[in-house]
Parts: sequence; C-alpha cells; structure tokens
Amino acid sequence: MKVLISDNLPDICKTILESADIQVVTKTDFTPEELQNEIGVYNGLIIRSSTQCTPEILESADKLQAICRAGVGVDNVNVPAATKKGVIVMNTPGGNTTSTAEHAITLLLALSRNIAQACNSVREGKWERKKFTGTQVSGKVLGVIGLGKIGKEVAKRAIALEMKVLGYDPFISNETIPQLNVQLVENLDEIYRQADYITLHIPLVNDTKHMISKGELEIMKDGVRIINCARGGIISEDSLYDALVSGKVAGAAIDVFEKEPPENNKLLELDNVLPTPHLGALTKEAQLAVAEDAAKQMVDVLKNNIIRNAVNMPVQGSEDKPYITLTEKMGALLSQLVSGRIRSIDIQYSGGVSKDNVRPLTDCLLVGLLKDVFDENVNIVNARVLVDERGIKINEIISSATGDYTNLIFTRINTDDGESSVSGTVFKNNEPKIETINDYSVDMDPIGHVLILFGQDKPGLIGEIGKMLGDQKVNIGHMTFGRKESGGVAMIVLNVDAMVPQDTLLSIEKMECINSAYMLKF
Repeated sequence: MKVLISDNLPDICKTILESADIQVVTKTDFTPEELQNEIGVYNGLIIRSSTQCTPEILESADKLQAICRAGVGVDNVNVPAATKKGVIVMNTPGGNTTSTAEHAITLLLALSRNIAQACNSVREGKWERKKFTGTQVSGKVLGVIGLGKIGKEVAKRAIALEMKVLGYDPFISNETIPQLNVQLVENLDEIYRQADYITLHIPLVNDTKHMISKGELEIMKDGVRIINCARGGIISEDSLYDALVSGKVAGAAIDVFEKEPPENNKLLELDNVLPTPHLGALTKEAQLAVAEDAAKQMVDVLKNNIIRNAVNMPVQGSEDKPYITLTEKMGALLSQLVSGRIRSIDIQYSGGVSKDNVRPLTDCLLVGLLKDVFDENVNIVNARVLVDERGIKINEIISSATGDYTNLIFTRINTDDGESSVSGTVFKNNEPKIETINDYSVDMDPIGHVLILFGQDKPGLIGEIGKMLGDQKVNIGHMTFGRKESGGVAMIVLNVDAMVPQDTLLSIEKMECINSAYMLKF
C-alpha cells in the first residue's frame, strides 16, 4: 500500500501510516501536471486545501482507493469525478469542532468589548477609555442557529459565561433538550426577536443562501450583534452593511465571506465590523487532530475496509440500486415538505423488498432527508448516527402484505407541527415512482423540477395556474391531480422544465384557493 501526502501536515500523519506498514511519500510542491503523471501509483491520497483533485488528475488515479481531506470542506475535490472513478472521499469533521467553537466565543467577547478598535487606538498613542465602553455578556441572550457539533460546543461555553441560550435546529428532538441546557425555539423569528447576540453554525445550501437578509434583520432587536464562523453567503453582505450603518446591528464579527479573500468589500470599511481571515479551525491543536484523524481513517480504509466520514460512496451494481435511488429521493422530497422539529421517522417495507436487508435503504432515505440541512457531510455511513445523536426515533416495519404493488416503501415523518408521508415503488423498468404524498395518489416521477400545490378543488384552477406558468415561459412536462373528494382539498403535482421564479411561486401561493406551494428539485 502506498499513500501520498501532498499538503503540509504534522508529522503524526506520516507516523501513523508508517506504523501500519503503509509506504508514505510526502511531497507538497506538485504542479497539477506532475500530480496527474504520478497519482497512478498511489492507493491513498491525504490533502488539505492546496491540492486540487480535478477530473483530469482523478482520471489518472488508476490505483487510488481513497482521498482524505484533513479538515471539513472538500471543495478542492471533484467528488462526482472521484465517485465515478470509484474513489472514496472522506473528511475529518470532528477535529476542528472545539477550535471553531472557541473562535466564535472569542469573536463574541471581542465584539462586546471593542477589543480590536481599542487595541488600534492605543497603538496610535491614544487613551480613549470612555469611547470604548463595552457590553457585558452575562445575562444577555445568545441565539444559536444550528445545534450540530460546533453549535452545541458554543452553547456550552456561552452558558458558562452566564448567558441565556436560545437554540434553533429542526433536527433536534425534545428528548435532547435537557442535555443541552438550551431553550429550543420553534422558529427563527423567535431568535431574531429575542437575541442580543446571534451566532451561525449551519451549512451553506440553497435554503440557507442569504437566509439572513433585509427582512430578517428588521425583525431583530435594535443593537443586536452577529457572529458568523460558519459559511460566507448565509448572510446577505449588502443587507448587513446597511443594518450596521443604520445602527440596527451594533456590530458583526465575520470569519467567513462570500468571496475569500474579500475584495472591495464595504463591510471592511466599518469600525463596528470585526473581520478575521477564516480562522475558525486554524489552531495547532485542531491541525494536529485533523492530521491524526486523516491518517487513522486512511489506515481503516486501506487495511480494514472500514469507511468513516465519507462524503460519497461508490455506486454498487446490485439489484438494490433502483431502491437506493428511490429511498434517497423519498427522503429529499420529505425534507422539502416537512415543517417543525422532527420527532420520529416510520419506514414500512412491503412485499419483496422487505425480504432483503433494508438497513441500506433506510440509510439512503436518511441521506436524502438530511444532506441539505445538516452542517456535517451526510452519507450512508453517518446518517443514522447523526439522527441518533439528535434523539430522533427510527421505526422500521417489515410487512409481507403488498396491496396493489409487488413492492412498496412507505415513510411517515412525525414533527411538532404534524406529520407528512410519502410512498414509492420501483416498476419493471427500474424507474422509481412516488405513489402517494400525504395519502394523495400522485404517480410522480421524482426527477428534475417539481411544483406541488395544495388547494381547494374548483373548476378552472389548473388552467389558471398553467397560464401563470406559461407567462413565465415555464413548460409543464407532466401533471398529476389528486383529490380525496370532489370540492375538497386537492393536490396538484407538476413536473416542469425549469425552476418557477420565486415571485411567481408567491403569486400562486396567494391565490384564494391555494393553501400552500412547494418548489422541489431532485
């Protein structure tokens, strides 16, 4: 076995590998062309952020079994190309948890006491004590958005500072609240209205892009302070600038920017902004921890066939593949439909599919449900662990009864707001189909863009919606209309050729006969 370490890492990484009888080459000055020429002799590759694993390099990696990123982000790895090549891509999400949490608390305190401004003032020969009067954090309210590993550690430290901590995370169950000693809120507006400080610990996905913009900032308390050690782009930088200038936001500590390094960024012109250059995980201890984790994970893969913290999994050519596709899409569908904090997940397997090991199918459903909302990289290796950590119960039910289908998978998500359900099957052509949504028969293809509407069944409704979409040049590829009774609540499922613009979606939702509208993407 031969492993290449192509970025600067502590010596412990090489030591662990060599102690497992793995040959190690450390070379950190490869050009892309040189790496492409040499990668073919290695079974494993350990990197940080400098090495770029492009499709061209991966195409030449004929012996490569695994890439491990010593850190969280894998932006420098072309994961689809690695998956196609059959290369496992791993990260080390736990090693920098403490360092990032400590940095968030450091920024919170520095922001409260005007540390950077006061330091600069003294260096300039001034002694402006009154000008830099600070704010005490004890007794203040901290809103933690995202209670994954880092969010929990921030909450623990804030409680030690005698702060009152509010938390928001739809994937934390009531049973875990006493352990956190955090007051869990039902929606983000409660944090916006009550918090003196807000700290973000969530991933950047479609749903969180500019999650905090002008409207959210207007809801917040006057004089709120905001800390972002998560990802640039969660906060609209233009909206934040305006709120800082107006005084609505008293200060912001920003470790991550939409563009890094930031260029011509107006936020850097403001005295009440405390910027740092993405330092969250940058401590000696964190770097040592991720290097150690990367080496141990590589040994496990190459020597023991044990995979941990994979961000992808090679597709296996088996009879289960269509059902793996189906369950992941069922999870993705439910993720976009449910509201409220998840309490339990019921999954019933009926017919022939129930005779095999259903655990991989459940794990794939969890991946679809969680991958766009967790701050960890979710995959079939860690999905169940992440759910268990949050106290969400999983009930797998095996049934020999088939009803109208040879095989059927039914899933129900129970939340504080109620329940949502989906069922699906795979037909002879191996194409997955969604058969029901919330007990409405739909026979839907879970591909591309799908518009789902709930509303009152009335004449002319479909024509009216079709005209609104036509005006926006959004073509309807397929339509399903489901209802339980004439004149009652109906469901309309439209497979469309493009995303429906947000303003059009809002216009549809405001129609008198429409109760709710969902724009889904598979």
